[in-house]
Formats: sequence, C-alpha cells, structure tokens
Amino acid sequence: MPEGVRLNKYLASCGVGSRRGCEELIETGRVEVNGEPCIKLATRVSDSDHVRVDGKRVFPKAEVVVIFHKPRGYVCTRSDELGRETIYDLLPATLQTLHHVGRLDADSEGMLILTNDGDLSQQLMHPSKSVEKEYLVTSNQAFENSHLDQFLAGVYTEEGKLKAKDIERISARRIKVVLDHGAKRQIRVMFESLGYQVTKLLRVRIGNLWLGDLESGRWAILNPKEVAMLLGK
Repeated sequence: MPEGVRLNKYLASCGVGSRRGCEELIETGRVEVNGEPCIKLATRVSDSDHVRVDGKRVFPKAEVVVIFHKPRGYVCTRSDELGRETIYDLLPATLQTLHHVGRLDADSEGMLILTNDGDLSQQLMHPSKSVEKEYLVTSNQAFENSHLDQFLAGVYTEEGKLKAKDIERISARRIKVVLDHGAKRQIRVMFESLGYQVTKLLRVRIGNLWLGDLESGRWAILNPKEVAMLLGK
C-alpha cells in the first residue's frame, strides 16, 4: 500500500484550499516538495516531507469549523476595495486564517460557515451534494400564491432558470425558502424577476444545522456531531 497521502489532500489539510483548488496550485507549478517543483498530481507526501506553496512552507492544521451569524452590512471578503466592513473585522485573530464557505451579500444576514478544512468546503459547495440552505425572506409587498408556485417551478432570469426546492408562506410578506443549489444572489434575482424587492434575507439553516439563538456578530466552534449535521447527517 502506498505510503503517505496524495499531495492535494495534504495541501487541503494545511488549509490552502479545496482538493480541486490544490490540484490547480500543483499543476501551475506553485508547489515544491523537498526543495523541488512538483507538478505531478499523483505525488504522495508525509509529515516528514517539506512542502511549500509560493515559497512558504505549509503544515497540516487541526481542523476548525465555525458557525458565524453574519450581520447585515458586512461583506464576505478579507479586504474590500470600497472600504466596507468585512466579516473578518468581527472575528478574533485566531480565526483570521479561516475561509468562508460560500457567501452572503452585504445586505443579507444569518448563518455562515468558516473553516480551514478544504474537503468540508468542497462537500458543502459542490452541486452534486445538494446541501440544503434555508432562508427567511421578507418582501416589500404581499406575495401572490401563483408566484410562490412559480418560484417552485422555476423562473427565467438572465442567470438562467432558477427555482427553489421548497416554499412556505409565513405571513403576507414573509416566506421560508429552501435551496439545494445556489446561484449568485439567487433569491434576490428570482424575486426581482417577478417584481418583488427583498427587504430582509436571513439564512437560518445549512444541512441539518440551525442558526438557533446565536446572536448577530457572534460565532461558535462546531463539534464533530454538528459538522456532520451541516452535511445533512
């Protein structure tokens, strides 16, 4: 049995990125193993090997997964060219190296996952996994029942045909929306295509894990059971 682990998996365990992203780093010559450039995806390494990315040595990290209640008005990026506040402004130094899994736009709020586990990021984001995400959405006007049916059947937008997996009315202007595939700003785009303006968008669930009573701007480290719940287990 071959010793060590594949290089892309090793890099992912170092928090460099997803396995797919790490393959791109290898193929573009940005990875060195024991002082030599390495472009072979089949390369296997162990903890005794010296691995560098862009000249900087990397080491496997303990996997950390954090649930964060993103407030409205913050953007999901490390630095913003427009000078807007970012989610990392609210996180302690110990969590600054974590990557956010997907994003919520500046006007949206709610549940966001941050981690250094590239494999987990890939599982949560890959379309084939169909991980559910649930949102509470408030509109500027009452929803017509026919439009709710249309959200389920699919609406045609400039982004293509977009649809929700589940829709449930909470009140005249408030509904629950479940997605299992997400295009950029999907809910806002869908609603705008039928003449609605989203006034509040709150993500409350990913997989089987709920935001619960975690206050806006606060975070918590997830245990293995909670991480499994993210994946619908």
